[in-house]
This record gives sequence, C-alpha cells and structure tokens, in this order.
Amino acid sequence: MSQFEPAVGQTRSLAERLDSLYEFDREPVRQEALLGWRKFAAMFAGEHIAATEFVIGALFVIHGVSARDLVLGLLIGDILAVLSYGLVCAPIATRTRLTLYWYFRKIGGPALSVLYNTANAILFCIVAGAMISVSATSVGMAFSVKIPTLNDLYPNSVGWVVVTLCVGMVVTIVAILGFEKISEFSQVCSPWLAAVFFAGALALLPTFGKVDTLKDLWESATTRIWTGVPTLGQSKYTLRHIVFFAWFCNLSLHVGLSDMALLRYAKKWTYGFWSATGMFVGHFLAWICSGVMVAAVGREMNPGRMAFTAAGFAGAMAVVIAGWTSSNPNLYRAGLAFQTITPNWKRWKVTLAAGLITSFLACFPLFFMHLLDFVALYGLILMPVGAIVFAEHWIFPQLNWTSSWAEKHKLFLNWPALLSWTVSLAVAFLLPVHLFIKGLPGYLIALIAYLGFSYLWGAAADAPPPKASLNAPLANGGD
Repeated sequence: MSQFEPAVGQTRSLAERLDSLYEFDREPVRQEALLGWRKFAAMFAGEHIAATEFVIGALFVIHGVSARDLVLGLLIGDILAVLSYGLVCAPIATRTRLTLYWYFRKIGGPALSVLYNTANAILFCIVAGAMISVSATSVGMAFSVKIPTLNDLYPNSVGWVVVTLCVGMVVTIVAILGFEKISEFSQVCSPWLAAVFFAGALALLPTFGKVDTLKDLWESATTRIWTGVPTLGQSKYTLRHIVFFAWFCNLSLHVGLSDMALLRYAKKWTYGFWSATGMFVGHFLAWICSGVMVAAVGREMNPGRMAFTAAGFAGAMAVVIAGWTSSNPNLYRAGLAFQTITPNWKRWKVTLAAGLITSFLACFPLFFMHLLDFVALYGLILMPVGAIVFAEHWIFPQLNWTSSWAEKHKLFLNWPALLSWTVSLAVAFLLPVHLFIKGLPGYLIALIAYLGFSYLWGAAADAPPPKASLNAPLANGGD
C-alpha cells in the first residue's frame, strides 16, 4: 500500500461528509426540517447587527443627517421593512418552501433564471465582501496593516490583501456548513454584539460634553454628532433619504424575495416579523451607535479604529465577528444562487467557489466605502423579480391566469418577465428622484408591466400558448 493512500481516503471521507450537507437545493423543505422562531430571531439579529452597521451609521453622520431626521426616519423605515418581511416575503416562502432561485426558474424559464441567479450571486458576493472588508479593518489594526481610507478604491497594501483573504476563508467555511450552523453562530454572537455596540457608544458620549440629562444628550446629539452639516465633498441626506434607505437597504431580501432562501425553513409565516430583531436592534440601535463612534474619532471612516476607541479589544473583536455573522448568510445565498447555474455541483463546492470570489472582491475598499449607494443599487437591480413572483403567486390565481407558464409549457424564456424587468429598471433609472427612492416606483412599474405583458402573451386561462417563435421550447423538452 502506498504511503499516500490513507490521505486519499481521508480526503474522500471529508468530501462525502460535505456532500451530506443537504439544504433542499432543488425541492421544498420537508416538514421535519422546519425550524422554530428562536432560530429566526437570532438569525435576523445576527445578520443585521453586522459589520456594515459600523459603516452605514457612520456614513449618515458624514452625509450630514440631522438627529431628528435620523431618529424619525429610522423608526418609519424599519417598521416598513418589518412589514415587508412579514407580509410579502414570509407568506410566499412558507407556502412554496422553495428558494427564490428555483421558484423563479418555474416562472421565468431556464434562460432568465440563469441571468437572474448570476446577477444575484455576484451582487451577494459583493455585499458579503464588503462585510469581510469591514472585519479586516479590525484584524489589520492588530497587525499594524495600513487600512484604506474613504477615497481609496483599490487595495493599498499587501498586508491588507492578506488579512482580507484570511478573514474571507473563515467566513466561507461557516457558510459551507449550512443554514442551521449559520443560525447557531448568530444565536451565540448577536446578544454580545448588541451589547458591545451600545456600551461602546455609551462610553464615548462624555467626549461630546456633559450628558447628565436627556436634554444634555439631545444637545450633544444635535450639535456635535448629527449636526446636519455634511463632511466636505459629501452630499446632504434628509428625512426622506433615511426613511427609504432604512426600508429599502434590504429591498432584494424582503420585497425582492431573496430571503425565501432562509424563511422557507420557518414553521409559520409569522416568523417573518422576527425581522424586527434585525431592524430595530441591528439597524436602529447599531446605526445610531456607530454614528456616535465615528463622530468621536473625527469622522474618520475606519470601523476597526472606531470600535477599538469605543470598547477596546472587545470592540475590535465585535467588528470581526459582526462581519462573520452578516457575511455568512449572504455567502450562503450566493452559493444557492450559483447552485442553480451549476446543477451538477454539490452546494458546498459552489459555496466554496462563491467564497473565493467574495474574498477577492473584499480586497477592494470601494465596495464598503461607497456602501450606501451600492446597497441601494443592488436592491434596485434585483427588485423587479420580486414583483414578478408576487404577481404570479398571488394575483394570477385571482385572475384565473396560468401561473408558472414557463415550466408548464417547457419554455426556455418568459418574455413578459424579461420585458418587465428591463422596462421597470429603465424607467426607474430615468426617474428624477434619489437612488434610495427609486425602488418604490420601480416595483410598482414592474408589477403593472408584468400583468400587462403577461396578458398580451396569453396568460389568461382561455388564451393559447405564446408563439413558438418568441418562446422556443428547450431542445430536451425539460427544464
């Protein structure tokens, strides 16, 4: 026997164990695999008490948001986000028990499914990469690595690249283990992360002056933190920007339905309302706390330094772990999306590939330094698919129209879906409103356009199938 044979056997054994990490990639989640509310309360909290919160809350300060606009805007926007999770995404997820990626394949056909899932996976990789970048600012500080600045678009040192790639590999390993492991990781970490955010901001408040009373606190908030004056060269944000960003920063996840990948495991559709743990403990509390932190370090966009100044070693560790708890679900989603494009690959292999892409993208600071605009843009690009699926799932049955037309007629491409996606994005980008606001009219346009185009193409129950010249069937007769 060769000396190398045991090693080969061990490798095969590891591959077999990874292959067994079954996540219902192509079929509905079975009843015995459903999870209770605690998993979702922890998962939402862990994902949304995230490394990016250090960036988003800080950017509000840099863009000159006033204290009044911040508090009121976050309250309104976060309530709307919770309602979007609970009333739009969760009911569809628990009825179908499918990921959006496979459900949309039934509606849009293989061609459009590949286009959507490729875009989705790449965008999720970029988001996860931004979160890894934020974690790397803290790890890099421990090794005296030069951290990118607000105006850097590319890696500024070899040390930064090495640290970022190492952090990315840790995140990839956890994402490979699957949804339940991600949830368990979040369940352990999220309470501690919330405590560090709050304690760090509280510790820094005296640096802005006396805070003995609520009046003193509000005085410091309005005159020294959220002053209403943007940093030189930055645009000014007001109430409407905060409302729509808080609502639509997760546009692709709730109204866009990507979080069907997670909520398909929920025992009840009402578990979607547990998104409140993420919206209010994460977004509301964490964004306010990170605003305090960035103001205390002279508005320098360096999450690692912000957290270390606020809470010492615990703060620095919080940045690292917050990056993991938030990038893991995004990398998991990216793996599922890529998996529909590479159906012969096991999920762990696809997630590993997505992790390598994500780790590479994380080396580029432009993604997390311009996070607000990117988050809004990525949600807007994916949003029309959510409107299309919503129409198919809820409106088509009421109109007695044929749902899942592409699957039932073995069509390669659903033209009404492609046209609706294209038209809604074109109109949304041309609208003279801020990027954060474009998602609302864009969604309504996509919904109306899909109903109109579907009617013209014969989705009504008594209409003939679309012409073969416009919707060519697959050569093999299947999907």
